[in-house]
Amino acid sequence: MSLKSKGISAERELIKMFWETGHWAAHRVAGSGSSQYPSPDVIAGNALRKLAVECKSSRDGYVSLEREDVQQLADFARVFGAEAWIALRVRGGQWYFLMLEDLKDTGKHWAISEELAKRKGLVFGELIERD
Repeated sequence: MSLKSKGISAERELIKMFWETGHWAAHRVAGSGSSQYPSPDVIAGNALRKLAVECKSSRDGYVSLEREDVQQLADFARVFGAEAWIALRVRGGQWYFLMLEDLKDTGKHWAISEELAKRKGLVFGELIERD
């Protein structure tokens, strides 16, 4: 399976999790990352909240994000009126959700380690119960 296919599969898994709650809707934004306009990987919402989510998965427990990608997520969320979140899944485990201000600034990139995600991130149940 290609990296792109694995990423799409992870996004679809997350969408399914939102829908299975019974009170959240979610949709994958096809072409995110290749559009001329800022767009997240997934948008999700209910009657009270809207989320713009950039999904990342890692086998080695570390993800580096381009500064421009994070800025585009922030820009989309601001214009759309949504909360901006980075979702990280390590080695097929549970998803962790981090706010942009929780990312580590390396000077050149934004970074998330598995340890940072566990310390500062929310698991799915915590994210959706913040209503």
